[in-house]
Amino acid sequence: MANQLRHVAIIMDGNGRWARSRGLERFLGHRKGTQATIDAVEVGVNLKLEHMTLYVFSSENWGRPSKEVDYLMNLLIEMVVKEIPDLMEKNVKLVVIGNMNRLPEKPRASLQSAIDMTANNTGMQLNLAISYGGRLEIVDAAKSIASQVAAGTLKVEDIDENLFAKNLYLKGAPDPDLVIRTGGEFRLSNYLLWQAAYSEFYVTDTLWPDFTKEEFLKAVDFFKTRERRFGKVLNE
Repeated sequence: MANQLRHVAIIMDGNGRWARSRGLERFLGHRKGTQATIDAVEVGVNLKLEHMTLYVFSSENWGRPSKEVDYLMNLLIEMVVKEIPDLMEKNVKLVVIGNMNRLPEKPRASLQSAIDMTANNTGMQLNLAISYGGRLEIVDAAKSIASQVAAGTLKVEDIDENLFAKNLYLKGAPDPDLVIRTGGEFRLSNYLLWQAAYSEFYVTDTLWPDFTKEEFLKAVDFFKTRERRFGKVLNE
């Protein structure tokens, strides 16, 4: 039986290196990378994925130069506004995971508008990890559970992995079946630390701006070859 692909998560790495290799400023790499993002969403829709989660902006990225952060925020507004008609046509539901309160007012408002407009769509759920950190997500889940225990609405003995997962940002979403990282780095970078426990990993040297639909399908083909064990011994 072929592996079922319900949820793909992507670490979109290499925009800055793409720009530097061409003698360009980093922000041009980010702009070029937007087309790869659009293409990836289209592939996800065609594959009939239930979820696609994209690592757009980490909680650590706030430490980048303010000029670059400002550009990324403005690019985010531009892309969200531009792509709303296409998301509606493709029946894609947009969700943001991360600390949206840390975003400046304009990008936060643009994202919230897009979330509201696509809320009733029933196709693929596109999760944008923005101002996101995996450790922060786990801490927030622990705080939520602690608050429920303190309020008397939850018993300590009822806490298990399923309940913990329901207190994460993506709540009841299936864990990623496949995590793709572009740019050749072999690390999670504080991304979906809980959810990626048994994900298959596909790392490619291709930088994100060069990650085409064909490159995405190579990752899917790789996934199909994997024997998913989930800690078990199979075929004995």
